[in-house]
Amino acid sequence: MKADTLDSDSLHKMNAYWRAANYLSVGQIYLYDNPLLKRPLRLSDVKPLVVGHWGTTPGQNFIYVHLNRIIKQYDLDMFYIAGPGHGGPAIVGNVYLEGTWSEVYPNVTQDEAGLKELFKQFSFPGGISSHVAPTTPGSIHEGGELGYSLSHAFGAAFDNPDLVVACVIGDGEAETGPLATAWQSNKLLNPISDGAVLPILHLNGYKISNPTVLARIEHEELEKFIRGCGWTPHFVEGDEPEAMHRLMSGTLDTVIEDIRRIQSNARSHSDTTRPRWPMIVLRSPKGWTGPKVVDGLKVEGTFRAHQVPLLVDAAHPDHIPLLESWMKSYKAEELFDQNGRLIPELADLAPKGERRMGANPHANGGLLLRDLQMPDFCAHAVHVPSPGAVEACDTQVLGRFLRDVTQLNQAARNFRIFGPDETLSNLLGAVFEVTNRQWDAREVKSDEFLAPEGQVLDSMLSEHQCEGWLEGYLLTGRHGLFNSYEAFIRIVDSMFSQHAKWLKVCMELPWRRQISSLNYLLASHVWQQDHNGFTHQDPGFLDHVINKKADIVRVYLPADANCLLSVFDHCLRSRNYVNVVVAGKHALPQWLTMDAAVVHCTEGIGIWQWASNDQGGEPDVVMGCCGDTPTLEILAAVSILREHLPKLRIRVVNVVDLMKLQSSTEHPHGLTDQDYDSLFTKDKHIIFGFHGYPWLVHRLTYRRTNRNLHVRGYKEEGTITTPFDMRVQNDLDRFHLVIDVVDRLPGLGTRGAYLKQMLQDKLIEHKKYINKHGQDMPEVRNWKWNQSDADKEGKAGAAKTDAGSKRVTGKPGLARKAS
Repeated sequence: MKADTLDSDSLHKMNAYWRAANYLSVGQIYLYDNPLLKRPLRLSDVKPLVVGHWGTTPGQNFIYVHLNRIIKQYDLDMFYIAGPGHGGPAIVGNVYLEGTWSEVYPNVTQDEAGLKELFKQFSFPGGISSHVAPTTPGSIHEGGELGYSLSHAFGAAFDNPDLVVACVIGDGEAETGPLATAWQSNKLLNPISDGAVLPILHLNGYKISNPTVLARIEHEELEKFIRGCGWTPHFVEGDEPEAMHRLMSGTLDTVIEDIRRIQSNARSHSDTTRPRWPMIVLRSPKGWTGPKVVDGLKVEGTFRAHQVPLLVDAAHPDHIPLLESWMKSYKAEELFDQNGRLIPELADLAPKGERRMGANPHANGGLLLRDLQMPDFCAHAVHVPSPGAVEACDTQVLGRFLRDVTQLNQAARNFRIFGPDETLSNLLGAVFEVTNRQWDAREVKSDEFLAPEGQVLDSMLSEHQCEGWLEGYLLTGRHGLFNSYEAFIRIVDSMFSQHAKWLKVCMELPWRRQISSLNYLLASHVWQQDHNGFTHQDPGFLDHVINKKADIVRVYLPADANCLLSVFDHCLRSRNYVNVVVAGKHALPQWLTMDAAVVHCTEGIGIWQWASNDQGGEPDVVMGCCGDTPTLEILAAVSILREHLPKLRIRVVNVVDLMKLQSSTEHPHGLTDQDYDSLFTKDKHIIFGFHGYPWLVHRLTYRRTNRNLHVRGYKEEGTITTPFDMRVQNDLDRFHLVIDVVDRLPGLGTRGAYLKQMLQDKLIEHKKYINKHGQDMPEVRNWKWNQSDADKEGKAGAAKTDAGSKRVTGKPGLARKAS
């Protein structure tokens, strides 16, 4: 640690500023009125419901005032991530003291009336939450759920070489899986092209009612743990304010100069050797400066300080003097003038303009967002001479498009691909023709695509880190995508929820600028797990996603590579959404030309006229499909029906945009009832092949007129087996689908009965064949859509249609909105 860097005057002012922040924090938790205590405190001055978290708050106030000093001293571009974000009063209070809050919310003025509003709004109907939230200027991190702060900090630092992200980590938070893993992110930080992350581990000893692990292990063990994770720890420990101010000041000077030395050496000598970045361990009492004893029980320095340390209500009138005494201990009369404004000599301690942490533009990333340079996705089109004539691996085709996106945006350094060691597995390897995996740890000769600088971050096997890095990257004004195995994206269910909630609130705040969408590419999906089996089969992320606000979520299941290209081009250009795209990596038939794919994806849903034969009248049955594998099986079922029941009028409807199925009153992409009925009819049976759990489609369509919907999808059946047998086990195969049609249409008579018997025999034959040969039957493996036969049958069916039948237009649906 550097020698004492604070003179007595500076120490006095910083301690006073800290007292002011603590005073505001207590006021926010408790007070409804009388913000400056100009008259004796009464019960009517206290909120009817007192809620909040005091325990972490004074420690964070202490950190904030010291970060303000080094920002001014070193002219730092720095913002603050509050890991223990439930300590909302700290960040709100400090953003108010620096003046940012009043600029964003002019009704909360810098005077006594503004203090009253500041206090009242906290955890109050019509006000703000008790956690750090989107409503808090300077924040990119929701404080409700713990564990993601350090991941967000690294995401913010990537490609921001001049930025320092101060990340306060609660010792309870440090026990979570995501945070415990996030310490390893320093192996991916490039000291030349990335910024710096300054973790501050705040050890105050307790969670809600238990001690914390890192606070109870020996100093030596804690230091070795931190060093073992590749950090150089600096310890600031104690409870006496003056001594702690001097310790913290000297430590921060040492740490910032270490960061600058590391970066200067790396940048002047092109030295990418992994440095041992500094970090701070701050050990201070929980509820520091708060009530020491209440009703005979120790509070300060114990778990009792975690939330509200002092109950003040009608049942505890004797606590009113205790609250008043506590607040007066901060001597507000020395900190604020008679009008309630922070005195000038203290206000001057805060940085100015955008150097204020609450006003840092990186914490409102839309201010910095620049459009991606986008290649023409049509240049990567798969040539489709006729439907099903060729096969391709959809994600492999997408990989070549993403390669071009990566290359076009290398200079801007604003696009990255994230994933848990699955970029190659998901067939996106073309990106490694133009970039590498960023990796700053040791390399050996047999490694591939590792370098200190790269636009792919997939070298840590942690979905939590990939999600957290990407969120931090997006929230600070950049673009990216997360590719993952479909089953294991469920690991970040909760992180997705928090981000979706963040976006929902941001859309209600005019000062929050739009950011790039969070894009998921889910591959290695449920229908492509013949070598992995049951553990890798879970399409339930879709069910989870659609529960969020319709303004936020979008779900796409393109049927082939050209549709996938069109969809992903749209997703990368979009703002303020969560886009989930499910695509396969195994070779499958390709259905649409690029021109047709663009139209189809723009509309999101439509009749595939080339696969239908009902153009001359009402269909007898509607065959719906959503997803690459269900589309294949539905079309194979249609070909069987065409061959054996040529008079049957069939309409094929394909869905790319899943939310089209929902009502337009529920989702902005949803179809009106009129348009839905024009596609699916009001009363015909609908046999629908779906990628995921069948009941999801029923949930989306439960208000529709046509109740004759029969969905086939994944129903928790599967093992290590052939691709087709996976579909058989879940009744999504062509044979079961045709049997379903026969069962729903009793008018098919004898021909239907014979067809059903033939297909039941086929299912037995299939099982025997795969058990003997280990692969699907040749008629399944080699099946192709015969467009010429389909055309003939379609014309024959149309010719036989009654002249008076209602004609269905070929229009697939309404054009999708720009969103």
